[in-house]
Amino acid sequence: MSASSLAAPTLTLKQQIGQKLMLDFRYYCEDKDISSARCRAPMTSLPAPLAELLTQQQIGGVILFAENLENSAQMVELTQQLQRAAQQSELGAPLFISIDQEGGRVARIPRELGTAMTGNMSIGATYARHGTDFARRSAEVIATELNALGINLNYAPTIDVNMNPDNPVINVRSFGEDPQLVAELGGAQVDAYQQHQIIAALKHFPGHGDTNVDSHTGLPRVAHDKAQVMALDIAPFKQIIDAGHAPGMIMTAHIQYPALDNSTFVSKDGDTMIKPATMSRAIMTDLLRNELGYNGVTITDALDMAGISHFFSAEDAVINTFKAGVDIALMPIAVRNQDDITKLNALIEAVEKTVQTGELDAAEFKQSAARIMALKASYQLLPEHHKSLSKQQAVARQVLGNPKHRALEAELASAAITDIKNGKHTSAMLKNAKNVAIIMPDTRKCLALEQALQANLKDTQFHCLSLQGHDPVKAQALIAEVDLVIAGNASPAQSAVEIGGMDDSEAIAAFALSQAQQPDALERLLKQAKHTQKPTVFVSLRAPYDIARFGAYADAILATYAYNIDVDDGETVQGPAFSALAKVLLGQQIPSGQLPVTIKQ
Repeated sequence: MSASSLAAPTLTLKQQIGQKLMLDFRYYCEDKDISSARCRAPMTSLPAPLAELLTQQQIGGVILFAENLENSAQMVELTQQLQRAAQQSELGAPLFISIDQEGGRVARIPRELGTAMTGNMSIGATYARHGTDFARRSAEVIATELNALGINLNYAPTIDVNMNPDNPVINVRSFGEDPQLVAELGGAQVDAYQQHQIIAALKHFPGHGDTNVDSHTGLPRVAHDKAQVMALDIAPFKQIIDAGHAPGMIMTAHIQYPALDNSTFVSKDGDTMIKPATMSRAIMTDLLRNELGYNGVTITDALDMAGISHFFSAEDAVINTFKAGVDIALMPIAVRNQDDITKLNALIEAVEKTVQTGELDAAEFKQSAARIMALKASYQLLPEHHKSLSKQQAVARQVLGNPKHRALEAELASAAITDIKNGKHTSAMLKNAKNVAIIMPDTRKCLALEQALQANLKDTQFHCLSLQGHDPVKAQALIAEVDLVIAGNASPAQSAVEIGGMDDSEAIAAFALSQAQQPDALERLLKQAKHTQKPTVFVSLRAPYDIARFGAYADAILATYAYNIDVDDGETVQGPAFSALAKVLLGQQIPSGQLPVTIKQ
């Protein structure tokens, strides 16, 4: 299909609706006896019912998750299956195949295969010394790997300005707290992605940086007045739009912004509430399009998140989203079985009726679909090498996680590490220690740092102390015996999926600590080390705000902004941040990062 025919505004109403949906096929169960809620069979090869759905309803795009992705050959075959189903539709338009591959905390491609980088806040820590270099180069690597797999849309970069130390969902996904820095780094990533034929989706408009509620689990509210909103939250979006970076998409936030729109809706439980930005015409049309001049495609954050699904039916969520002027509804219904396909078909019919009755403006609806088609026409969504399965699989094998990409990942991890206090003296502390306690949130992190250090300190005895399986008596006895304590903390608390499963199974059965208890346990151990004058290094592994709590007990303090593991084969455990940290601790690397956020002492 030619670019010109893609862009032509000749779509039927059904085609318009299909193009305005982005579906999630994370799991799929063909067994009719398995309910949607119980279905946990990963969709790694496109089943006939889903292929038929894409073809018949002329769906515009899909989003892939970690569950869909096993290895490079399988990923390529899946994206080709998805595109074939779309091409067999009457419209024949290529699919948006999308993913959350921000880097750092949020990376869907298996870390042992793809290059995840160490994330946005680590990039922010390099800005003072390296400018936008790491932002640009990291996005180029991610884009190259996505393109090789047949993925053409990335929900990145995150340009939320992290102003709240208690932000549970953004924190290190942000470049920092300075809107100007965030805008420059975000703009560099938009350019890098899109120059490599990956559509960038800025998120989360109008900003998720000053919230202490995760919109996956609730409906946050930002209490800034309009001047603050424009100067802080919206400033990076405005600057990137004004600079002509032209992001292909902007993603909404499921957040209440009463200073921008205090109009209300009645929830499905009968409560009157302020509209979230996703469903606010004042925010998504009047502000973003008319005031800021954004002409690209807008897409909701996932509509199955609690910030929406607790208050709206799927049908109401989609219709209200479209009324606000948002172009694409992301994940309106989780499609897990045939019943869900039936529900989706009914949803499409309901949207069709709202356009036919005039509840949704037909001309605006048509214009929205035309924007989507124009964006598709602007990118090479089906590159030449994608036409051959074997050729594309060969490219993917060659590109994914190759040595040059891994080298950049390691370079970024090293450049980001920040010396908060006495970081240059840690090599002397290690040299004088024969027994070292490594306290970490879980065993894998202990092993990653221990193995990175052990290669250079073969005569040193390391003792791993996991807070996940914490025995307080043994831990206190260990602190009393060692010569040096190296303690790491990841704040805010990790989810089970980030930890990678429950380790220390025997210890956990007797001494398991909840995530909320782990910081208290760590503080008690650090107090003991300080009281007994044991030299101590504290390492902030994620958002560095935890230094305000734990730093007073440490003789040296470092920040890494990341803790990801990309090798764990049962013997070797490695991660770029831990390898970089070991080099700093050993005095082989001078930490040169600078804090991109303020720590209140």
